[in-house]
Amino acid sequence: MTSTRIGVILAGGEGSRLRPLTYYFQKCMVPVGPKQKPLLEYVILNMKKAQLNDIIILVGYKAEQIINYFGEGGRHGVTIRYVYDIPELRGTGGSLLNLYRGGYLKGKDTVLIHYGDILSNINLVELIERHEEGNADATIALSRKYELPVGVAEVVDDRVVSFIEKPSIDLYVSIGILVMNSKIIAELDRLALEKNNLDIMSDFIPYLIKTGKLVKPYLIDAFWYDVGSTEKYEKLTNELVQRYLAELED
Repeated sequence: MTSTRIGVILAGGEGSRLRPLTYYFQKCMVPVGPKQKPLLEYVILNMKKAQLNDIIILVGYKAEQIINYFGEGGRHGVTIRYVYDIPELRGTGGSLLNLYRGGYLKGKDTVLIHYGDILSNINLVELIERHEEGNADATIALSRKYELPVGVAEVVDDRVVSFIEKPSIDLYVSIGILVMNSKIIAELDRLALEKNNLDIMSDFIPYLIKTGKLVKPYLIDAFWYDVGSTEKYEKLTNELVQRYLAELED
């Protein structure tokens, strides 16, 4: 039996770490690469490549910039709907719970959740298939390629004995892309009884693990880049975008 799938993009945040740019832009709409496409366009193009043609964008701050540019998705060969965040449900988890309560996930089995400020050429088809074949409640895309933005020293007694500028750390790092069984999202209602500001990664995923739900990893070696801060945005060169994301434009 073929599962029904939907893509969900988190694009409602104010992007405080990207100020002053986000005084003028929705953070997912900052231009990137030699063609100066909005960051969010690459997320949508990768979903299209994976035949995730049913997409919902969760919007809030400067939502009109997103809606005016992408419309109903016809120009990009997908169907796009928009769900506005509400003040009563804050955070990424609140946005997801608002989506669930609104009935937008009815008839859907698998929900791909993609943070709107993450650029990646991750193979979404393989991620979803791995999730479904493993009968997981949630599957998180993880990378071991994470470079610290600072230098790290080794100190012995009162002496620095080694120093590495911006080393890579050997940890499984979440890249802001995950898949969930749509029914498990109902569990957010229980968490909402305890707090009204819910985060998917720091609240919901730990809750699922603690309550014995099946959370699986999907390890990647694909390109990914968090454009969530001004420093990271300034270091996102045209060459990086051209090298890893140009295939999505074909």
